[in-house]
Amino acid sequence: MSALRLSVLVLAAAALSACASTPRPPPELTRAQAARTPTELWTPDVQPQAAEIRLAVHAQGLSPTQQDALARFAGDWRLGGRGPITLRAPVGGPDAAMVSRATEGARATLASYGAEVRVQGYEAGGDARAPLIVGRESYAVSIPTCGRQWDNISRSATNEVQSQFGCSVTANMAAQIANPADLLGPAAIDPADAQRRDVTLGKYRKGEVTSSASDSQAKGTVSQVVN
Repeated sequence: MSALRLSVLVLAAAALSACASTPRPPPELTRAQAARTPTELWTPDVQPQAAEIRLAVHAQGLSPTQQDALARFAGDWRLGGRGPITLRAPVGGPDAAMVSRATEGARATLASYGAEVRVQGYEAGGDARAPLIVGRESYAVSIPTCGRQWDNISRSATNEVQSQFGCSVTANMAAQIANPADLLGPAAIDPADAQRRDVTLGKYRKGEVTSSASDSQAKGTVSQVVN
């Protein structure tokens, strides 16, 4: 009987020690251990990248094809650009008058789309075919690949975040966002128009209409004039 009791006590102690011990998580859960929520586990990876086009310098200035390329470039900048557009003009390469004409034409075209333009020079090293370089800083976001390896979700003794939870949400957001730079932080806000605010508040206090006057040309009617 004493031997039987001793065996029972040993087995009970082993069972209690097994329940009290914390199993060591597998190596693939290392990243999940540091995360408290799925949103901390998977975050979009945003990296800066240079976007630029190169324009050949012509004696007649910008060609129609180059103007179209600048229009598309400015459109991309308006959708997802931060910071100015840089024009790098070759120095010591093509004819200076031709370079000046092309640079001013490109600057005026980009400025007409509301872009902030900075003009710089770069050493062309005597290359008569050195181009005008139009560049801006853009951002790209990498989309994670989800579901490659699932952990045993029934094993939750450590109460850690599952390694694949939140991945699909992050991947969908990264694939749909128009401007990856927004993931780095909010865009700059233009200063408030204090003068317009004072006018609106003055009308409100007087009980006057604060909205703009109706414009007959802005009505949703189809023009019958054929041009």
